[in-house]
Amino acid sequence: MKIKVICLLGLAIFVVALAFSVTAPAAPHATATTVSAAATQPGTPAATPAEHPEIHEAINSLRHAREHMAHAAHDYHGHREEALRATDEAIRQLEICLKFD
Repeated sequence: MKIKVICLLGLAIFVVALAFSVTAPAAPHATATTVSAAATQPGTPAATPAEHPEIHEAINSLRHAREHMAHAAHDYHGHREEALRATDEAIRQLEICLKFD
């Protein structure tokens, strides 16, 4: 019973972390005057905003969660290994999404 509760709690934390990373508002965009002022100064590279920050944040969250699962003290009757495989697949799918943009 304890194992089921711990697994469900871990899964709930994982889902909440993913939901928060998807629903978090993006940073406001720089105005044209700010970007043009930075671009006119010699030796200053133009600022380029990261494309799809939500996907990058989701990938980072999944990698962080994977590290925690990989170093867990218990195997949870094989569910940890299955969760690691599912997390690897989710990371792979998100990286594929970024390639096709």
